[in-house]
Amino acid sequence: MPREKKAQKPKAEPLLIATAQQSRFHADATDPAEVASKDLDIRGLQLAIGNREILADAELKLQYGTHYAVVGRNGVGKSTLLKALGEKHIPGMPSNLRFLLLGQTLGAAAETDTEANPSETVLEHVIRSDKQREQAMRDAKLLATAFEDTTDPTAAVKALRELRHERRIRELEEAKKLATYRSGARGLKARKELRQLEEELTISLATLQMDDSQLDGETLASETQEAAQLLSDLEASLQAMGASSADSRARTLLLGLGFPLSKIDGPISALSGGWKTRCSLACILFQPSDYLLLDEPTNFLDLAALLWLQEYLQTLSSAVLVITHDREFADAVADELLVLRDGGVEHFHGNITAYDKARRDQQLRMGRMKEAQERQKAHITRTIQGNIRAAKTSGDDKKLKQAASRQKKLDERMGLEVSAKGGRFKLNRDLVGYYTNRRDAIEVPTDDPTVKLSLPTTPPPLRFPGALVAFENFGFRYKGSKNQILRGINLAIHPGARVGIVGLNGAGKSTLLSHIVEGNEPAGTKTGSITRHPQAQIAYFNQSVVEALQALGERERNATALSLVLQTTDGKLTEQEARGLLGSLGLQGRTASDVPIALLSGGQKVRLALAQLIWSPPHLLVLDEVTTHLDADSIVALAKALNAYEGALLVVTHDRFFLRRVVEGENPYDDDDGEEEETMEWDQGRKGDVFLLEKGLLEMLGGGVAAYEKRALKAVKKIKAG
Repeated sequence: MPREKKAQKPKAEPLLIATAQQSRFHADATDPAEVASKDLDIRGLQLAIGNREILADAELKLQYGTHYAVVGRNGVGKSTLLKALGEKHIPGMPSNLRFLLLGQTLGAAAETDTEANPSETVLEHVIRSDKQREQAMRDAKLLATAFEDTTDPTAAVKALRELRHERRIRELEEAKKLATYRSGARGLKARKELRQLEEELTISLATLQMDDSQLDGETLASETQEAAQLLSDLEASLQAMGASSADSRARTLLLGLGFPLSKIDGPISALSGGWKTRCSLACILFQPSDYLLLDEPTNFLDLAALLWLQEYLQTLSSAVLVITHDREFADAVADELLVLRDGGVEHFHGNITAYDKARRDQQLRMGRMKEAQERQKAHITRTIQGNIRAAKTSGDDKKLKQAASRQKKLDERMGLEVSAKGGRFKLNRDLVGYYTNRRDAIEVPTDDPTVKLSLPTTPPPLRFPGALVAFENFGFRYKGSKNQILRGINLAIHPGARVGIVGLNGAGKSTLLSHIVEGNEPAGTKTGSITRHPQAQIAYFNQSVVEALQALGERERNATALSLVLQTTDGKLTEQEARGLLGSLGLQGRTASDVPIALLSGGQKVRLALAQLIWSPPHLLVLDEVTTHLDADSIVALAKALNAYEGALLVVTHDRFFLRRVVEGENPYDDDDGEEEETMEWDQGRKGDVFLLEKGLLEMLGGGVAAYEKRALKAVKKIKAG
């Protein structure tokens, strides 16, 4: 009889491994009182997930009070670095510094937390998120209740001993972590301290279980006095952290992030995924921290909430590290950049726009310097050869000496002619130590490989002219609802047009888009009319398409990007043509044919969704929040590809950079005095119109994105004032 196969255990997630240079001179987590500075100076940082190395011998310097944008391509380790800092995986991080991390997956954790409290309101959940405040209030209440107990004179002592025991347990957990990663003399010391804490915990437990009859009068008086002092300290601590104003602070945060009053006082269990993510952000902002770590905090935020968050972060005195695909948000928030590239961390004082300009200037300057020196080398080489020939012909030794002198210059004096500070290079000052050459070589900075996306650009011709879609006095109300979500909408989209629609979340933008594609309309009552060109092909990128592809991948485990495109095209594309289409969108080789859809990243799923839509170029491409899962370089590449698209585009997004490039046709190099070839490289695109959807009405904005920003800023000021 064949043996039954044992059920395979699910593979554990790869461990995050972090190491850093440590020495006996480091003031570390065991001596927080000795750590006077809140700055971090981590050298020799190594980060790895399983067998995959993220950072190697990197140097990370962070100053308290400085705001950083963490930038780099997808997959270089930005989120891993924030996780290593937020969860204190890096050895030697002082325990007295408080790190708070908002990860991209924190919404799921928050959802699990609310299952036990289905009736808890959003406001209560945010207030409860401050664990330090909750602990202090619980301890103070326990002691205050004990002092109010007139029937038991030992109640205060019992409460004090209970709090002592809990503190010993927390200290023991920290000591176990230290003893695990330390080695040598410091490891021996940590293990001795661990054994001592274990003994103290045993004594604390015995004291806690001691009978009242064993408590003498002197001990009772002493520990009662100690309990009274602890209660006083806790009350002072709660007053310092503004515990009494927690309700108003939490409500201000939630209003700033766009929560209506009905949701603030409503149950958290009723929130959708996007609102739960906003709630997680409010929880992080509500708590005091020394280092605030935010991974894509702008997801699911409309422009008013984004601008409010932008201004709020600018006022924080703590250090802030932000990962975001929103370039303008990063430029406004960041004082400095942490650029992750080639396994290292590069520090730059300035924002992303300044960094790009400085890097292009450096490439141009060093490139010209290298070209000039190559010409000089060629000239010197020719003169050396001429001197040698002349010496052989005439027997003139002076010519040979000239040749030798020039050869020495060629061998020893060629290379970088400026110091690291930009001044003239001097051998006795700027070249310390052993080098194989007398000067550093001229190295032109290289960029990461350019993200290139290309789309089929030309839709099939229409037999007769006319608008692709036209709304005339259109209105809509969802079935069973009394609120008119759309009213009096007048909009005509013609071939080749560029249209952008902006507005707050919940204003009805996605509802309006759903009526453009016939058969996609939600159930409800319509007024007015919608006219569609009978021959127009319309493709719709829904903002939930990534989640839909993830669900498909989980249902069909063997489905790949290639198989899905072949299924979508129903035999109209050959496998080679489908591979070419996916490759032009960045899904190449085995990624397209072998990697299951469920294992593709969010950005790769966006590329797959676009391939499904544009394999046969539509006359109208409707894009609803297409940039959410893309990194900054991919957003630029997509904007450039869309500028060359000959069909009409209707774009709904909160990304101001993307709107300006795709709808308003701006050149990203216009404002930084770039070289002519850079300006010419960017296809300007056609200028379109930006519309604001507000209170069900659609209004053209004469000033475009800039006008929308002004309105959003006014809304932010009202929130602050009110």
